[in-house]
Amino acid sequence: MINPAEDILEQAARWRTGGKQVAVATVVSTWGSSPRPVGSQLAVDEDRRMVGSVSGGCIEGAVVHEALQVMQDGKPRLLDFGVTNEQAWEVGLACGGKVQVFVERVD
Repeated sequence: MINPAEDILEQAARWRTGGKQVAVATVVSTWGSSPRPVGSQLAVDEDRRMVGSVSGGCIEGAVVHEALQVMQDGKPRLLDFGVTNEQAWEVGLACGGKVQVFVERVD
């Protein structure tokens, strides 16, 4: 069976080999109701092409925005989305859970 995480990292490597800037986001912790488990990944290139998922769609837009920033400044980020975070409602994480996503540039 093919490991989906390897497919995501392989695609990220292909984008880098092709000269694109790339960032990878990884779910590092969850609490309560969470759409994707710890270890789920999303790779993004500078053209906003994506492979994988960290939320099944509900926070992807915010994660992609941060990934583009990470590509520019090279500073990794730990993002928090949850019921105590107003942004969670804005991005659609109203299910009562919490998700932490680590975003890093691929060099």
